[in-house]
Amino acid sequence: MDNNMIRLEAISRHYKVGTEIVKALDEITLNIRRNEYVALMGPSGSGKSTLMNLLGCLDTPTAGSYFLNGKDVSRMNDNELADIRNKEIGFIFQTFNLLPRSTALENVMLPLVYSGIGKQQRLEIAEKVLADVQLTDRTKHRPNELSGGQRQRVAIARALVNNPSIILADEPTGNLDSKTSVEIMGLLETIHQAGNTIIVVTHEEDIALYAHRIVRLRDGRIESDELNQNIITVAQRQ
Repeated sequence: MDNNMIRLEAISRHYKVGTEIVKALDEITLNIRRNEYVALMGPSGSGKSTLMNLLGCLDTPTAGSYFLNGKDVSRMNDNELADIRNKEIGFIFQTFNLLPRSTALENVMLPLVYSGIGKQQRLEIAEKVLADVQLTDRTKHRPNELSGGQRQRVAIARALVNNPSIILADEPTGNLDSKTSVEIMGLLETIHQAGNTIIVVTHEEDIALYAHRIVRLRDGRIESDELNQNIITVAQRQ
């Protein structure tokens, strides 16, 4: 059995800006195995955000193939991609992306609505996942009643609620202070140990060092792809 959860074969993403063609990604080939913990790094304009959008099925490549769990998602239509996003991918964003008028519980339950799960089961699953991120006492709070770290925990619970194959975290600590950042990276560490595949997009070296493998991009290409010999654990930071 192929242990590669993600297989990118000569993926390119080009944009037309005026009369120019911008090569955001230029023939990238990359494999990510089940239960890997990978950091995608690179300066602004390196292509890391474009790559994350492709991995998250938010965009499609100009050329090349993307296989996720053996399915060629690069050829799928919008409805099929939406289905893959909902079932296979959990997103964690820098800006949390929570619905401001909904409680923590309602925000976490939302992906389950699209999965066609009944209300009582949605409630039970969401409550369990919020307990897993230590927010049982905050289920009825709205985002403006939560700290930045608590909001990111709600976002992580929402990402986990459908039991996805992959967690995609885009600058997950970008809006947090250093102490809260360590707490959030500890949560990702625990999620990885539970068997999830985690891909973190970051420009911060100290955040990338939590990952077990670091892929560096520059000018739309992979500059280096190495196992991290100096993995940092949260225990070392506390």
